[in-house]
Amino acid sequence: MELKQLYEFVTVVKEGTISGAARKLNLSQPPLSAQMKQLEEEFGCLLFERGPRKIILTEAGRLLYERAVTLLELADVTRKELLDCRDGVTGALRLGVVSSVGSSLLPEWLRDFHAHNPSVRFELFEANTYQLLEQLRANLLELAIVRTPFEAENLQALPLCRETLLAAGDGRYFEQAFRSEAARAAGEEITLEQLCRLPLILYRRWEKPLADAAAQDGLTLSPFCLNDDARTTARLADCGLGVGIIPASSRGFLRNPHTHILPIRDERLTSSILAVYGKTARLSAVARLFLSYLQSRAACPQESSGSDR
Repeated sequence: MELKQLYEFVTVVKEGTISGAARKLNLSQPPLSAQMKQLEEEFGCLLFERGPRKIILTEAGRLLYERAVTLLELADVTRKELLDCRDGVTGALRLGVVSSVGSSLLPEWLRDFHAHNPSVRFELFEANTYQLLEQLRANLLELAIVRTPFEAENLQALPLCRETLLAAGDGRYFEQAFRSEAARAAGEEITLEQLCRLPLILYRRWEKPLADAAAQDGLTLSPFCLNDDARTTARLADCGLGVGIIPASSRGFLRNPHTHILPIRDERLTSSILAVYGKTARLSAVARLFLSYLQSRAACPQESSGSDR
């Protein structure tokens, strides 16, 4: 099995037919068919069946396709790393980032870093924390900027900053939580007990930490909506559907001037941003330089008290 064969197999799967893949690869169809037959003979199993309009992958074919895509990506990554060794700090950094950081803090970090390192290029991969950790383990990323909470072994973590969580929503929800207008006017923060009275919009990974903290206090958390992106939480909160829980750096996602914002008064409910990489990974010169920059530069925005926008 060679990388060339895997590339041809992946192309056949993507194009859906051997004839289509042959055109894509600038090959004639018989040699490509022979290569696919050779793969099947090497593995001793059928990889796909010809359907009326396109090929249909067998279970073995699906497994090979998934592995082939990963191997081809890894080969491309290795090639770029070798070029990076040759060129020093003029290469590209493969950086994973969670959406809440990629849309808030990261642009400023990249701008400042680029000002001092104009030859460095970036390949950004946006996904949730656990997807990024898997890409790190597969050596498809050099670094990832993620948020707690998460559990990961064999990874080195560099804490960048710790920030408070905010509650954002229409003012009527906070009047309900404080039970009286006078208490609402005096309140500069909101407690977990008060939050438990509200229809909460939560990023799914924070459901358990909030529920655990509530249970410790004898409270019950009943989220109105769970989702996978801080931007979605902010949009739903802006629409008045409930009270969104977002990190302080995601405050800029809120667009409705009538949305009220209160810090959550609970030391258990904070979010830390970390840069992570494999403990045994060989970091490129570019990655080491960016890590050094993050260590000296990164900081979370300071959150003001009260419900001002």
